[in-house]
Amino acid sequence: MQTLLKDSHAFSGFAVKDLVEAKAFYTETLGLEVTSEAMGILKLHLAGGNNVLVYPKANHVPATFTVLNFPVDSVDQTVDALSARGVRFEHYDAPLPKTDAKGICRDPRGPAIAWFKDPAGNIFSVLEER
Repeated sequence: MQTLLKDSHAFSGFAVKDLVEAKAFYTETLGLEVTSEAMGILKLHLAGGNNVLVYPKANHVPATFTVLNFPVDSVDQTVDALSARGVRFEHYDAPLPKTDAKGICRDPRGPAIAWFKDPAGNIFSVLEER
């Protein structure tokens, strides 16, 4: 049986309205390694050799779901550090998710997680791996 895509080195991508603003946020605020690539796209170089493409889209509408998750050792420390850099965390008051004053969801059925948006309104998260 053919493996089809099993061995393909897949990658993800998402759109933003303004590449310059996005690149500044990803590098200066989040501390990611970002390169400018052909055809006017950005490449986010993530830990473990993973890459995500970010491309411009004039009529970009942000997704209503999380497009990128960052596992961290401590959500509390990461939220504090990113907040100090101007990142605003989302606050939810629904039964699920429900966040505390810092914007962290601490539901015992899952990892501690906090959501924030990039300048284009894309939703990212930081979460503790158990």
